[in-house]
Amino acid sequence: MPHPTKIVCIGAGSYSFGLTTLVSLLRTPELKASELVLVDRDEAHLETMRKLVAWLNEVWDAKMTVTAFTHHKPALPDAKFVINAIEVGPREMLWESDYRIPLKYGVRQPYAENSGPGGFAHAARNILPVLDIAHEMEIQCPDAWFINYTNPMQRICAAIHRHTSIKVIGLCHQLGAGYAMVGKALADRLDIDVPPSFTSTHASQKYMYGMVSTSLQALEKIKITAAGVNHFTWMLDLRDRRTGEDLYPLFRERWQSLPEDFEPLTRRIYDAYGLFPIPGDEHLCEYLPWVSDPDTQPWKKYDLELYEWADRSQERDDQWLTLEKAIITRENPEEYIPQFSEGAPEIIVNILNNTDLVWEAVNIPNQGQITNLPHNAIIELPGLLNARGVSGIHIGEMPDGIAELLRREITISHLTVDAVVNGDRRLALQALLLDPVIRDMDVARHILDDYLATYRPHLPSFWT
Repeated sequence: MPHPTKIVCIGAGSYSFGLTTLVSLLRTPELKASELVLVDRDEAHLETMRKLVAWLNEVWDAKMTVTAFTHHKPALPDAKFVINAIEVGPREMLWESDYRIPLKYGVRQPYAENSGPGGFAHAARNILPVLDIAHEMEIQCPDAWFINYTNPMQRICAAIHRHTSIKVIGLCHQLGAGYAMVGKALADRLDIDVPPSFTSTHASQKYMYGMVSTSLQALEKIKITAAGVNHFTWMLDLRDRRTGEDLYPLFRERWQSLPEDFEPLTRRIYDAYGLFPIPGDEHLCEYLPWVSDPDTQPWKKYDLELYEWADRSQERDDQWLTLEKAIITRENPEEYIPQFSEGAPEIIVNILNNTDLVWEAVNIPNQGQITNLPHNAIIELPGLLNARGVSGIHIGEMPDGIAELLRREITISHLTVDAVVNGDRRLALQALLLDPVIRDMDVARHILDDYLATYRPHLPSFWT
């Protein structure tokens, strides 16, 4: 039965998260006749998305009322759900800059997106714009849910929880990498067809089809319970969805028989800690202190790949051109149906309908679900969805060694958030000094000073 509501999508001009989310919302029967508000600072991309949504709204008879704004303020009155996918850009250029600035001081990061010095810079640029939205929500729609896609997920959600009264849920699809790796290991047992191209979980188009295909097949047949912090979760339990059989022992055995060059860092960490790390090598490497040594150069040993900045930027530009042509021709609307949902429609529908659905990965404040991680820290774990919102499933204690790695990331996150909000350079320095990539106090200072100067227009709190 339809349950119309008001949903505001900020960063609707995001080709990846924006397009996937908007199409998923339009194709959700329970949200038929809802009010859908698109917001993006990029007028050209916003207009393209508005035209696309108007077309598909008609094709799929979603009967939604669709409006668009270039600022969030006029969009927010009486909103029930606010979906955030903003990104201070140009994304790839800034990400590459986040990586190259520390290189000047001898620090070679493994990935530079969510942790490491690059994670600090990335979070610092996005925290204040996100808080501006949340503070406006406190005025215009204080009871609305903030559904976040913006990275670094743990730090953005922590900013909202620590510095506003807004309810926040963070969503990430990285658990899918865990399903893909387990599916590859248990392919014979689960009758999964693993494409030959699935040789890595790295976010590259050359691996993507194989990984997604394997992941979706595995998702139908097994259930993973994982917990930790975003992009740094650990598989606690593995079950056959149909029979409930514990498949973890068989997975341990079959994992060892996979080629040694498949996710070699994940392999080493699994051996050392006894729990399987979910995110895959390129995300996992950001949170570990053993992958950036300039003398031993372990990134070569583990064959860690950097993000393909130029290729992905060009790919997105090409996709926008294709999308603009499709809006004119109005052909093949089914091409825009995503292979999987990013989660926002499911979160909205199950809160509205009070259905007690368990969503397998939500980022929410720790209310004792993980007993040996800080209270109110943003953790990732399965969550129960109903009219009260989302409640994390009780996990208990994480193993001590893993918990210590997680606590460090949480502490860095809190220092980063508070440093940006207050313009506190001392806290910012402390965040870098705790970072697993940093080995020298003077180097930390040089990197911080360079970041703050380079990104001064994006970091006003440090310059007032």
